[in-house]
Amino acid sequence: MTFSAGRVAGRWARVGRLAGRAWPAVSAVLVAVVLLVGTRGAALVQPTARPLDLLGDALLLASALVLALRRRHPSPVLVAATALVLAYLVLGYPFGPLFLAPLVALCSAVLAGRRRVPYTTTALAVPALAAVHMLRNPGALPLAGTAAWIAALVAVIAACEGWRARRERIQQAGAAREEAALRRRSDERLRIAQELHDVLGHHVSLINVQAGVALYLMDDDPEQARTALTAIKQSSRDLLREMRATLGVLRGVDVAPPHHPVPGLADLDALVGDARAAGLAVRVETGGLPAELPPGVDRAAYRIVQEALTNTRRHSGAATATVRLIHADDELTVQVDDDGGPHGAVDVEDTGSGGSGVAGMRERAQSLGGTSRIGPRPGGGFRVEVRLPLSGDRGPRAAGEGIGERVVR
Repeated sequence: MTFSAGRVAGRWARVGRLAGRAWPAVSAVLVAVVLLVGTRGAALVQPTARPLDLLGDALLLASALVLALRRRHPSPVLVAATALVLAYLVLGYPFGPLFLAPLVALCSAVLAGRRRVPYTTTALAVPALAAVHMLRNPGALPLAGTAAWIAALVAVIAACEGWRARRERIQQAGAAREEAALRRRSDERLRIAQELHDVLGHHVSLINVQAGVALYLMDDDPEQARTALTAIKQSSRDLLREMRATLGVLRGVDVAPPHHPVPGLADLDALVGDARAAGLAVRVETGGLPAELPPGVDRAAYRIVQEALTNTRRHSGAATATVRLIHADDELTVQVDDDGGPHGAVDVEDTGSGGSGVAGMRERAQSLGGTSRIGPRPGGGFRVEVRLPLSGDRGPRAAGEGIGERVVR
């Protein structure tokens, strides 16, 4: 009969949990055995002590067996164990490993994070034990032995405090790693949601516009309708390809490099061509000296332009749009203006319909430490302006002289 590694690990985990729950009771029994055996052995060299009887054995057993409850009630168990040992000594029974039970209870209380009750109980118990010793052994208190005993007690408490602090650091580190993992998963989900929104919004918008053109011209201009249907076919093919790539990442099946590169500003011509084919006149301008952009900035800039043009086609009723890319030494400014109505390309999220395009543009800028201003322009139309700081190494600037805005397309 074979067992998978997961099943074996699960069984060992259950055994570990059962052992952890049973340990307080098992350790209490072990302490009881040590107390009874050790004290009876020590009583052989203490002829003046009161002989152990049923009451003495009961006090020893009770001080040990109460330890079974120390995980749930650490402070009361410490008080009870200390009181039982003091009662045992007051009654004159022989010395022995009597302080084992209170020490175990003290360690459990300190490890549980309790301080006030354990420290108060210890501070009261030490002089009480000294007084009991002097009553049973009249004369001077052995200072050397008392100092050594107190030093040992302090060392035990310090060791417990150090162990508790170490355990808390380990727990905090584990919690921090878990929180970081959750944050990474959340960021990845947000990134995938943004990618899906941008891809779907762009291509579906194009398909919708071209389908309307094809229906309108099907009878009067079949050739133009054919062109629109061809554009629909191309957009749907691009949509399927990008969807497969994104869903492949979600399924974890893309072990090979992607066949289609991650979109960036190098694909801006194709993006503008799609918008123009959908009936929107788009002008592209650049300012400054273009440089090789970090991959994250390059992709974010492309997606922001894509979403801005998609919103312009879907919501503004604009006839023209202008895309400006302004390069500086430390940032890239992406600006998209249109001549639509006063509310322009307001995303459906701003009308209460649950969209996420404007929010996605803002989130892309924030994720790179950038800023965004999105809203109606004072002179009419709508403006998307995003500033993306550059990070990492950049390639050399393109050749050219002069800094300023120049039309390149």
